[in-house]
Amino acid sequence: MKNLLRIMSVVALVVLLSFSFSKEKKIVVIDAGHGGNDLGANRNGIYEKEIVLNIAKKIKALNQNQNLEIILTRDDDTYPSLAQRTGKINELKPDYAISLHVNNSPRQSTEMKGFEVFFQDNDASKKLANKFSEKFQDSKMKTANLHILRESKTPTVLLELGFINNPDERDYLASEKGQTETAEKILSVINEH
Repeated sequence: MKNLLRIMSVVALVVLLSFSFSKEKKIVVIDAGHGGNDLGANRNGIYEKEIVLNIAKKIKALNQNQNLEIILTRDDDTYPSLAQRTGKINELKPDYAISLHVNNSPRQSTEMKGFEVFFQDNDASKKLANKFSEKFQDSKMKTANLHILRESKTPTVLLELGFINNPDERDYLASEKGQTETAEKILSVINEH
């Protein structure tokens, strides 16, 4: 009887510990804006669609966290419609979604610069936006009535990673170093949030 009680205690302890140490996998969808025939912002043969796709792929490739699954809305040069993007996000029901973009301005090339975060009008999205704003210093935050923010049923932010018409930001975002550093910063926020 004592042996049976000991065995039952060990089994109960193992089951209890397996539940307390197992962590549910976090799912994050990364949307690389534009794609296919939609070039996005562009200057001097450098295209937004390529920059954001490269960064999205780097985020996924750099992920070493077994409790984090990164899913891309596109992983090649195709154009999923906005409805397809939000449909995929809503179907997957991730913890949150991040849409990557590169900004453009009609102003002179060096006047506009910096990182911008657009978020949904809810606390979860704003909290996520704050994390990105802290990581990418001197960034602006604001709500916006954009399809990906309006139609996603999960907390979602849209990141404008810099201005393509600003030569310094364009050169940085088009470079291997700039894309890797940007992907690492985004991934660090994902792992911290």
